[in-house]
Amino acid sequence: MSTSAPSTNRFERRRAETRRALVRAARQILAETGDTSASIQAIAERADVGFGSFYNHFDSKADLFDAAVVDAMEEFGQNFDERLAGIEDPAELVAGGFRLSALMADSHPELMQVLRRRGLGHIHSDNGLVRRAVRDIEAGLASGRFSPVDPVVALTALGGTLLSLVEMRFARPDLDGDKAAVNLAEMVLRMLGVPPDDAHEVARRPLPAPTPAQPA
Repeated sequence: MSTSAPSTNRFERRRAETRRALVRAARQILAETGDTSASIQAIAERADVGFGSFYNHFDSKADLFDAAVVDAMEEFGQNFDERLAGIEDPAELVAGGFRLSALMADSHPELMQVLRRRGLGHIHSDNGLVRRAVRDIEAGLASGRFSPVDPVVALTALGGTLLSLVEMRFARPDLDGDKAAVNLAEMVLRMLGVPPDDAHEVARRPLPAPTPAQPA
């Protein structure tokens, strides 16, 4: 019996595990200091992989750190999808995203530090979080929930406000993060054309309860 297929599968699994370890190490560095000057040797040691393995996956440190940011953004978006599943109102999705971001500063600090340090440069990139934001904006425009506006401008406003909220959560941990997120969400919804009374109510709707596998 041929063993080539199982051997290939094992090789691909090891290769994927090595790449994940390198990305994980880069995410840790970004979260801790934001300093990308660490040597490839130091990154490989943190990932517990051989130095030569680095170039089997990335052409440069810049490529690795970009991949780490994209990985963090995708995890961020997946958390949104899981917690907000079943909500169809684009306005409620936008508001829920702001409130979950405030909560995730405590439950996912490494992830949020990566977003804080590198998110601005990725507001208009094609990553998982941005794709989800564009989806919700376009749904709101198509349904008439939001006033006609250039989706790129709306995305810029949402992204910039979200990053400001994340920065505030780390700079002012004494503040009530959810209250700030609710107020920001209400302001953003009004900016998008949701009537004031409606924006006030939507921003304060209870968040869906987390599943047993999710943090509160």
